[in-house]
Amino acid sequence: IVLTGGDDRLWKTWGFPDGNILLTGEGHTDWLSGCCFRPSGTQLVTSSGDTTVRIWDLSRRGCILTLRGHSRAVRGCSWHSCGDFVASASADGTSKIWDVNSERCRYTLRGHEGSVNSIEFLPFSSTALTSSADKTLSLWDVRTGVRVHTFQGHVHPCNHATFN
Repeated sequence: IVLTGGDDRLWKTWGFPDGNILLTGEGHTDWLSGCCFRPSGTQLVTSSGDTTVRIWDLSRRGCILTLRGHSRAVRGCSWHSCGDFVASASADGTSKIWDVNSERCRYTLRGHEGSVNSIEFLPFSSTALTSSADKTLSLWDVRTGVRVHTFQGHVHPCNHATFN
């Protein structure tokens, strides 16, 4: 299954390789910037220009949780490999670690001087990686919300970073 999100405010799942649309989800009020399956494959997370992060249940075909707390567009989202946490990166200069079970923000990661454009979890760890318009990448300990390292060297904004 392929998952996409677009400027049309919709996410879609597609059969692979035939390309048939399987499901479509609507509910965001602005463009979608990111989408990611829960490791179990039963749910997904989306991020949007409407400042929210949403959790969707595929069997119910609907949004089951809207996470609010960013003041500007949410630029990306990621699901932790354990399935209990979601991360979001925002144009407000922060990232958030959300506890899906308690439906609350566990930590707000502050330290970038520009938009945070992406966030990824290192699989099976307590480390997250952010990229920012401030031309840096940062590693975070998501158990404490503390930045543990900053990578510098880009001469233009960083739009995305990931682990191998």
